[in-house]
Amino acid sequence: MDNIIDLGILEEPSLCFISFNTSCLKTDYPLQVRLLLYILFSISSLITVIGNLLVIITIVNFKQLHTPTNYLILSLAVADLLVGGVVMPPSMIRSVETCWYLGSTFCKIHSSLDVTVCTASILNLCIISLDRYYAVCHPLLYYSKMTPNTVIFMIIVCWSISLSVGFGMIFLELNILGNEDFYYNNVVCDGTCLVFQAKVGAVVFSMLCFYIPALIMLCVYMKILHTAQRQAHAIHSTNAQIRTAQEKVGMSKSEKKATKTLAIIVGVFLTSWVPFFLCNCIDPFTGYSVPQIVFDVFLWVGYFNSTCNPIVYAFFYSWFRHAFRVILSGQIFQINSSRMQLF
Repeated sequence: MDNIIDLGILEEPSLCFISFNTSCLKTDYPLQVRLLLYILFSISSLITVIGNLLVIITIVNFKQLHTPTNYLILSLAVADLLVGGVVMPPSMIRSVETCWYLGSTFCKIHSSLDVTVCTASILNLCIISLDRYYAVCHPLLYYSKMTPNTVIFMIIVCWSISLSVGFGMIFLELNILGNEDFYYNNVVCDGTCLVFQAKVGAVVFSMLCFYIPALIMLCVYMKILHTAQRQAHAIHSTNAQIRTAQEKVGMSKSEKKATKTLAIIVGVFLTSWVPFFLCNCIDPFTGYSVPQIVFDVFLWVGYFNSTCNPIVYAFFYSWFRHAFRVILSGQIFQINSSRMQLF
Protein backbone atom coordinates (compact mmCIF):
# COMPACT_ATOMS: atom_id res chain seq x y z
CA MET A 1 0.00 0.00 0.00
CA ASP A 2 2.87 2.36 0.79
CA ASN A 3 4.31 1.80 -2.66
CA ILE A 4 0.98 2.65 -4.24
CA ILE A 5 0.78 5.88 -2.25
CA ASP A 6 4.37 6.77 -3.21
CA LEU A 7 3.49 6.33 -6.87
CA GLY A 8 0.65 8.80 -6.44
CA ILE A 9 -2.04 6.38 -7.63
CA LEU A 10 -4.13 6.40 -4.48
CA GLU A 11 -4.19 8.44 -1.32
CA GLU A 12 -5.39 7.49 2.16
CA PRO A 13 -9.18 6.91 2.23
CA SER A 14 -11.24 9.77 3.63
CA LEU A 15 -14.98 10.17 4.29
CA CYS A 16 -17.75 10.94 1.83
CA PHE A 17 -19.43 13.20 4.42
CA ILE A 18 -17.05 14.52 7.04
CA SER A 19 -19.84 15.66 9.39
CA PHE A 20 -21.69 12.29 9.37
CA ASN A 21 -20.76 9.53 11.79
CA THR A 22 -22.31 6.98 9.41
CA SER A 23 -20.39 8.21 6.37
CA CYS A 24 -18.86 5.76 3.91
CA LEU A 25 -15.14 5.68 3.28
CA LYS A 26 -13.99 7.55 0.19
CA THR A 27 -11.05 6.71 -2.05
CA ASP A 28 -9.36 9.90 -3.24
CA TYR A 29 -7.91 9.42 -6.72
CA PRO A 30 -5.32 11.95 -7.90
CA LEU A 31 -6.72 14.85 -9.90
CA GLN A 32 -5.11 13.63 -13.14
CA VAL A 33 -6.71 10.19 -12.80
CA ARG A 34 -10.12 11.69 -12.05
CA LEU A 35 -9.94 14.03 -15.05
CA LEU A 36 -8.91 11.14 -17.31
CA LEU A 37 -11.81 9.00 -16.06
CA TYR A 38 -14.30 11.85 -16.46
CA ILE A 39 -13.13 12.41 -20.05
CA LEU A 40 -13.28 8.69 -20.89
CA PHE A 41 -16.72 8.12 -19.37
CA SER A 42 -18.12 11.37 -20.80
CA ILE A 43 -16.96 10.51 -24.32
CA SER A 44 -18.42 7.01 -23.98
CA SER A 45 -21.74 8.41 -22.75
CA LEU A 46 -21.84 10.98 -25.57
CA ILE A 47 -21.04 8.41 -28.27
CA THR A 48 -23.65 6.06 -26.83
CA VAL A 49 -26.35 8.74 -26.91
CA ILE A 50 -25.49 10.08 -30.38
CA GLY A 51 -25.02 6.64 -31.94
CA ASN A 52 -28.26 5.17 -30.64
CA LEU A 53 -30.16 8.38 -31.37
CA LEU A 54 -29.05 8.08 -35.00
CA VAL A 55 -30.30 4.47 -35.07
CA ILE A 56 -33.65 5.51 -33.60
CA ILE A 57 -34.11 8.44 -36.01
CA THR A 58 -33.09 6.24 -38.95
CA ILE A 59 -35.64 3.51 -38.24
CA VAL A 60 -38.45 5.90 -37.28
CA ASN A 61 -37.97 8.26 -40.24
CA PHE A 62 -37.31 5.97 -43.21
CA LYS A 63 -40.40 3.97 -44.18
CA GLN A 64 -38.26 1.42 -45.98
CA LEU A 65 -36.94 0.32 -42.58
CA HIS A 66 -40.35 -0.26 -40.99
CA THR A 67 -39.91 -4.03 -40.63
CA PRO A 68 -40.38 -6.36 -37.64
CA THR A 69 -36.63 -6.92 -37.24
CA ASN A 70 -35.92 -3.17 -37.27
CA TYR A 71 -38.67 -2.55 -34.70
CA LEU A 72 -36.73 -4.86 -32.40
CA ILE A 73 -33.49 -3.02 -33.19
CA LEU A 74 -35.35 0.22 -32.39
CA SER A 75 -36.38 -1.12 -28.99
CA LEU A 76 -32.80 -2.23 -28.30
CA ALA A 77 -31.50 1.21 -29.33
CA VAL A 78 -33.94 2.88 -26.90
CA ALA A 79 -32.54 0.73 -24.08
CA ASP A 80 -28.97 1.60 -25.11
CA LEU A 81 -29.86 5.29 -25.37
CA LEU A 82 -31.16 5.22 -21.79
CA VAL A 83 -27.94 3.55 -20.67
CA GLY A 84 -25.87 6.36 -22.21
CA GLY A 85 -28.12 9.28 -21.29
CA VAL A 86 -29.62 8.32 -17.95
CA VAL A 87 -27.55 5.55 -16.34
CA MET A 88 -23.97 6.41 -17.33
CA PRO A 89 -23.70 10.04 -16.07
CA PRO A 90 -24.62 9.35 -12.40
CA SER A 91 -22.58 6.13 -12.50
CA MET A 92 -19.63 8.17 -13.76
CA ILE A 93 -19.78 10.48 -10.72
CA ARG A 94 -20.12 7.50 -8.37
CA SER A 95 -17.19 5.64 -9.97
CA VAL A 96 -14.80 8.61 -10.07
CA GLU A 97 -15.67 10.15 -6.71
CA THR A 98 -16.24 6.69 -5.10
CA CYS A 99 -19.22 8.24 -3.27
CA TRP A 100 -22.89 8.89 -4.04
CA TYR A 101 -23.89 12.53 -3.56
CA LEU A 102 -27.29 12.51 -5.31
CA GLY A 103 -29.50 11.33 -2.44
CA SER A 104 -31.00 8.01 -1.38
CA THR A 105 -34.24 8.40 -3.38
CA PHE A 106 -32.43 9.09 -6.65
CA CYS A 107 -30.09 6.21 -5.81
CA LYS A 108 -33.09 3.83 -5.83
CA ILE A 109 -34.42 5.36 -9.07
CA HIS A 110 -31.00 5.15 -10.74
CA SER A 111 -30.44 1.55 -9.59
CA SER A 112 -33.92 0.59 -10.80
CA LEU A 113 -33.31 2.17 -14.21
CA ASP A 114 -29.92 0.47 -14.40
CA VAL A 115 -31.46 -2.97 -13.80
CA THR A 116 -34.43 -2.17 -16.08
CA VAL A 117 -32.48 -1.12 -19.18
CA CYS A 118 -29.95 -3.95 -18.85
CA THR A 119 -32.79 -6.49 -18.51
CA ALA A 120 -34.60 -4.87 -21.45
CA SER A 121 -31.46 -5.19 -23.58
CA ILE A 122 -31.08 -8.92 -23.11
CA LEU A 123 -34.82 -9.59 -23.47
CA ASN A 124 -34.86 -7.56 -26.70
CA LEU A 125 -31.91 -9.59 -27.94
CA CYS A 126 -33.77 -12.75 -26.99
CA ILE A 127 -36.74 -11.66 -29.11
CA ILE A 128 -34.37 -10.74 -31.95
CA SER A 129 -32.96 -14.28 -31.88
CA LEU A 130 -36.50 -15.67 -32.24
CA ASP A 131 -37.12 -13.29 -35.15
CA ARG A 132 -33.97 -14.55 -36.87
CA TYR A 133 -34.99 -18.15 -36.12
CA TYR A 134 -38.25 -17.82 -38.03
CA ALA A 135 -36.61 -15.80 -40.83
CA VAL A 136 -33.94 -18.45 -41.48
CA CYS A 137 -35.44 -21.73 -40.28
CA HIS A 138 -39.11 -21.19 -41.18
CA PRO A 139 -39.16 -18.49 -43.89
CA LEU A 140 -42.64 -19.49 -45.11
CA LEU A 141 -44.06 -18.89 -41.62
CA TYR A 142 -42.07 -15.72 -40.92
CA TYR A 143 -44.52 -13.11 -42.17
CA SER A 144 -47.48 -14.87 -40.53
CA LYS A 145 -45.72 -15.29 -37.17
CA MET A 146 -43.61 -12.12 -36.87
CA THR A 147 -46.21 -9.52 -37.83
CA PRO A 148 -45.73 -5.86 -36.76
CA ASN A 149 -48.52 -6.24 -34.16
CA THR A 150 -46.91 -9.39 -32.75
CA VAL A 151 -43.52 -7.70 -32.51
CA ILE A 152 -44.98 -4.59 -30.84
CA PHE A 153 -46.78 -6.82 -28.32
CA MET A 154 -43.52 -8.67 -27.57
CA ILE A 155 -41.69 -5.36 -27.10
CA ILE A 156 -44.37 -4.15 -24.67
CA VAL A 157 -44.12 -7.41 -22.70
CA CYS A 158 -40.32 -7.14 -22.71
CA TRP A 159 -40.33 -3.61 -21.26
CA SER A 160 -43.12 -4.44 -18.78
CA ILE A 161 -41.11 -7.35 -17.39
CA SER A 162 -37.95 -5.23 -17.27
CA LEU A 163 -39.68 -2.38 -15.40
CA SER A 164 -41.28 -4.84 -12.97
CA VAL A 165 -37.95 -6.52 -12.25
CA GLY A 166 -35.97 -3.28 -11.99
CA PHE A 167 -38.28 -1.17 -9.86
CA GLY A 168 -39.88 -4.09 -8.02
CA MET A 169 -36.57 -5.56 -6.90
CA ILE A 170 -35.11 -2.27 -5.65
CA PHE A 171 -38.15 -0.57 -4.10
CA LEU A 172 -39.50 -3.78 -2.52
CA GLU A 173 -35.94 -4.69 -1.44
CA LEU A 174 -36.24 -8.19 -2.88
CA ASN A 175 -32.51 -8.12 -3.60
CA ILE A 176 -31.60 -8.17 0.12
CA LEU A 177 -34.26 -10.72 1.12
CA GLY A 178 -32.81 -13.18 3.62
CA ASN A 179 -29.76 -11.06 4.44
CA GLU A 180 -31.32 -7.83 5.75
CA ASP A 181 -29.34 -7.72 9.01
CA PHE A 182 -25.97 -7.98 7.28
CA TYR A 183 -26.99 -5.34 4.73
CA TYR A 184 -28.13 -2.73 7.25
CA ASN A 185 -25.31 -3.41 9.73
CA ASN A 186 -22.36 -3.78 7.37
CA VAL A 187 -23.18 -2.30 3.97
CA VAL A 188 -25.44 0.73 4.36
CA CYS A 189 -23.69 4.04 5.00
CA ASP A 190 -24.07 7.65 3.89
CA GLY A 191 -22.56 8.00 0.45
CA THR A 192 -23.11 4.53 -0.95
CA CYS A 193 -25.34 3.47 -3.85
CA LEU A 194 -25.04 -0.13 -4.95
CA VAL A 195 -27.35 -3.02 -5.78
CA PHE A 196 -26.57 -5.39 -2.92
CA GLN A 197 -27.54 -9.02 -3.59
CA ALA A 198 -28.32 -11.70 -1.00
CA LYS A 199 -27.60 -15.29 -2.03
CA VAL A 200 -31.14 -16.06 -3.18
CA GLY A 201 -31.52 -12.67 -4.88
CA ALA A 202 -28.19 -13.00 -6.71
CA VAL A 203 -28.99 -16.45 -8.09
CA VAL A 204 -32.63 -15.75 -9.02
CA PHE A 205 -31.94 -12.32 -10.52
CA SER A 206 -28.92 -13.49 -12.53
CA MET A 207 -30.70 -16.60 -13.80
CA LEU A 208 -33.90 -14.79 -14.84
CA CYS A 209 -32.30 -11.66 -16.28
CA PHE A 210 -29.15 -13.06 -17.85
CA TYR A 211 -28.28 -16.76 -17.82
CA ILE A 212 -31.61 -18.25 -18.95
CA PRO A 213 -32.17 -15.69 -21.76
CA ALA A 214 -28.51 -16.05 -22.77
CA LEU A 215 -28.85 -19.83 -22.93
CA ILE A 216 -32.00 -19.48 -25.05
CA MET A 217 -30.18 -17.12 -27.44
CA LEU A 218 -27.20 -19.43 -27.78
CA CYS A 219 -29.42 -22.46 -28.47
CA VAL A 220 -31.49 -20.54 -31.02
CA TYR A 221 -28.41 -19.24 -32.85
CA MET A 222 -26.88 -22.73 -32.90
CA LYS A 223 -30.08 -23.95 -34.54
CA ILE A 224 -29.96 -21.02 -36.99
CA LEU A 225 -26.31 -21.76 -37.82
CA HIS A 226 -27.11 -25.42 -38.46
CA THR A 227 -30.07 -24.55 -40.70
CA ALA A 228 -28.11 -21.86 -42.61
CA GLN A 229 -25.28 -24.31 -43.28
CA ARG A 230 -27.75 -26.92 -44.50
CA GLN A 231 -29.42 -24.37 -46.81
CA ALA A 232 -26.07 -23.23 -48.17
CA HIS A 233 -25.12 -26.83 -48.91
CA ALA A 234 -28.43 -27.40 -50.72
CA ILE A 235 -27.99 -24.22 -52.78
CA HIS A 236 -24.44 -25.14 -53.84
CA SER A 237 -25.38 -28.72 -54.69
CA THR A 238 -28.22 -27.82 -57.04
CA ASN A 239 -27.72 -27.00 -60.71
CA ALA A 240 -31.06 -25.30 -61.17
CA GLN A 241 -30.73 -21.93 -62.89
CA ILE A 242 -34.33 -20.79 -62.92
CA ARG A 243 -35.18 -17.27 -61.85
CA THR A 244 -37.05 -18.28 -58.70
CA ALA A 245 -34.05 -20.17 -57.44
CA GLN A 246 -31.85 -17.12 -58.01
CA GLU A 247 -34.29 -14.98 -56.06
CA LYS A 248 -34.20 -17.44 -53.19
CA VAL A 249 -30.42 -17.34 -53.16
CA GLY A 250 -30.53 -13.53 -53.04
CA MET A 251 -32.96 -13.60 -50.11
CA SER A 252 -30.81 -16.17 -48.37
CA LYS A 253 -27.79 -13.85 -48.61
CA SER A 254 -29.79 -10.95 -47.18
CA GLU A 255 -31.09 -13.00 -44.27
CA LYS A 256 -27.64 -14.45 -43.71
CA LYS A 257 -26.08 -10.98 -43.38
CA ALA A 258 -28.79 -9.79 -40.99
CA THR A 259 -28.41 -12.94 -38.91
CA LYS A 260 -24.62 -12.61 -38.84
CA THR A 261 -24.78 -8.96 -37.77
CA LEU A 262 -27.28 -9.60 -35.00
CA ALA A 263 -25.32 -12.67 -33.88
CA ILE A 264 -22.25 -10.44 -33.48
CA ILE A 265 -24.33 -8.00 -31.44
CA VAL A 266 -25.47 -10.87 -29.20
CA GLY A 267 -21.88 -12.11 -28.90
CA VAL A 268 -20.61 -8.66 -27.92
CA PHE A 269 -23.43 -8.32 -25.39
CA LEU A 270 -22.71 -11.67 -23.73
CA THR A 271 -18.97 -11.04 -23.67
CA SER A 272 -19.55 -7.62 -22.09
CA TRP A 273 -21.89 -8.78 -19.33
CA VAL A 274 -20.61 -12.28 -18.41
CA PRO A 275 -17.82 -10.96 -16.09
CA PHE A 276 -20.27 -8.79 -14.13
CA PHE A 277 -22.89 -11.50 -13.69
CA LEU A 278 -20.25 -14.07 -12.70
CA CYS A 279 -19.08 -11.72 -9.94
CA ASN A 280 -22.68 -11.00 -9.01
CA CYS A 281 -23.32 -14.72 -8.41
CA ILE A 282 -20.00 -15.51 -6.76
CA ASP A 283 -19.82 -12.52 -4.38
CA PRO A 284 -22.57 -13.54 -1.87
CA PHE A 285 -21.12 -17.05 -1.57
CA THR A 286 -17.60 -15.79 -0.83
CA GLY A 287 -18.53 -13.46 2.00
CA TYR A 288 -18.76 -10.43 -0.32
CA SER A 289 -15.04 -10.57 -0.98
CA VAL A 290 -15.10 -9.12 -4.51
CA PRO A 291 -13.69 -5.55 -4.28
CA GLN A 292 -16.07 -2.77 -5.28
CA ILE A 293 -13.59 -1.49 -7.85
CA VAL A 294 -13.79 -4.87 -9.65
CA PHE A 295 -17.59 -4.58 -9.77
CA ASP A 296 -17.21 -1.04 -11.11
CA VAL A 297 -14.82 -2.09 -13.87
CA PHE A 298 -17.03 -4.99 -15.00
CA LEU A 299 -20.13 -2.79 -14.81
CA TRP A 300 -18.56 -0.22 -17.14
CA VAL A 301 -17.49 -3.00 -19.51
CA GLY A 302 -21.19 -3.91 -19.64
CA TYR A 303 -22.17 -0.27 -20.22
CA PHE A 304 -19.70 0.01 -23.11
CA ASN A 305 -21.73 -2.65 -24.92
CA SER A 306 -24.40 0.01 -25.47
CA THR A 307 -21.71 2.14 -27.12
CA CYS A 308 -20.70 -0.67 -29.48
CA ASN A 309 -24.10 -1.61 -30.93
CA PRO A 310 -24.55 1.44 -33.25
CA ILE A 311 -20.94 1.00 -34.39
CA VAL A 312 -21.72 -2.61 -35.35
CA TYR A 313 -24.76 -1.47 -37.37
CA ALA A 314 -22.74 1.20 -39.18
CA PHE A 315 -19.89 -1.20 -39.89
CA PHE A 316 -21.98 -4.02 -41.36
CA TYR A 317 -24.87 -2.17 -43.00
CA SER A 318 -24.06 0.22 -45.85
CA TRP A 319 -27.65 1.50 -45.77
CA PHE A 320 -27.25 2.48 -42.10
CA ARG A 321 -24.17 4.47 -43.06
CA HIS A 322 -26.16 6.06 -45.89
CA ALA A 323 -28.96 6.96 -43.46
CA PHE A 324 -26.46 8.43 -40.99
CA ARG A 325 -25.02 10.66 -43.74
CA VAL A 326 -28.50 11.81 -44.74
CA ILE A 327 -29.32 12.71 -41.13
CA LEU A 328 -26.03 14.43 -40.35
CA SER A 329 -26.05 16.41 -43.62
CA GLY A 330 -29.55 17.73 -42.94
CA GLN A 331 -31.13 16.04 -45.97
CA ILE A 332 -33.60 14.43 -43.60
CA PHE A 333 -35.45 17.78 -43.46
CA GLN A 334 -36.18 17.69 -47.19
CA ILE A 335 -39.69 16.90 -48.42
CA ASN A 336 -40.40 13.16 -48.77
CA SER A 337 -37.04 12.24 -47.23
CA SER A 338 -38.84 9.46 -45.37
CA ARG A 339 -39.45 7.70 -48.70
CA MET A 340 -35.80 7.79 -49.70
CA GLN A 341 -34.45 4.43 -50.86
CA LEU A 342 -31.47 3.38 -48.73
CA PHE A 343 -30.80 0.09 -50.52
